[in-house]
Amino acid sequence: MGFAIGILILVVGLLFAIGLHELGHLVPAKRFGVKVPQYFIGFGPTLWSTRRGETEYGVKAIPLGGFVRLAGMYPAARTDTSPPLDRHGRLTLVEEARAASREDLGPGEEHRDFASLSVPKKLAVMFGGPLMNWLLALVLLLVVFVGLGTGTATTRIQSISECLPEVGVTECAADAAPSPAHEAGFQLGDRVTHWNGVPVDEWTELTEAIRTGPASAYPVEILRDGQAHTLTVTPALIDRPVFDDAGQVVLEDGEPVLERVPFVGVGPAFELVRKGPGEAVQAWWEGTGATFGVIATVPVQLWNTTVSLFSPDSEGGGRSVISVVGVGAIAGEIGGAASEEYTLAMRTVDMLGLLASLNLALFAFNMIPL
Repeated sequence: MGFAIGILILVVGLLFAIGLHELGHLVPAKRFGVKVPQYFIGFGPTLWSTRRGETEYGVKAIPLGGFVRLAGMYPAARTDTSPPLDRHGRLTLVEEARAASREDLGPGEEHRDFASLSVPKKLAVMFGGPLMNWLLALVLLLVVFVGLGTGTATTRIQSISECLPEVGVTECAADAAPSPAHEAGFQLGDRVTHWNGVPVDEWTELTEAIRTGPASAYPVEILRDGQAHTLTVTPALIDRPVFDDAGQVVLEDGEPVLERVPFVGVGPAFELVRKGPGEAVQAWWEGTGATFGVIATVPVQLWNTTVSLFSPDSEGGGRSVISVVGVGAIAGEIGGAASEEYTLAMRTVDMLGLLASLNLALFAFNMIPL
């Protein structure tokens, strides 16, 4: 049930984004005097429509887009340079398109065609739609960052390793050495306040204190059920892969480079932490750039997809454009993944973030000249 609700929310959100996109074309066109016969969300058979003034507004059966019909999209042909008839005496396809686009103009309305607008006004009408999606993405991110908060790792403990990790081993053996956290007596829900005498308010501060701390016993102060406790932790030194600035494992002769680092064995709980509007704007701007970056790889992806049809062993790259089915699956999982830790508020944040990403994609795709 939750999966279906997630998909339904996605569809409603997309329809709203499409409607706003077409509104971005409609409003400036009407403002500049262009005749707009139709404003529809969807394609195919009409489910509902109503007429307000000279414009018919409605919803069609297939919710895969929308359109605004502008009268006179194409300028009239110059008969001295472009003969309207082909060699068989019929109208050319271009001329047929010109004629069809001007059928909505009645006597005395010739000046209300889109083609008569100045270049700046034409650009305002054409870019008005993508601009609405771009701004909607910003609004959604502001709601997330400022109103609800983003999922942030905290100093509250949500997971505790029972044993020291081993490469390629996912379960603890009966004779495995216990983790320092297990030996120290950590419990789920403990909130760390001081690590080896250093105050910690964020998970990054805690991990830094572990990384730079000694591999000998030291005190850790926690809050458990509102009561202060002090535990004694002795970190273990283990081999861990080295990561570069991009988050990729550093390799040498095909093997990961390892370093010995202190290990305790605690994992953070994630909570929604509200941020400032500046961080929302930064995420919006960086998301815009990242979206254009992914779209720029589409030609390569198409080629790789073609190659993969004849080469079963080929692998795709790490950056790809998610399909409509993939987006629907993500939305369904968000809607159906209810748990004590993954609260309704967190699912709302993830759904709004998904819709913001889709609006950035709509903006970027519509800004590409085709």
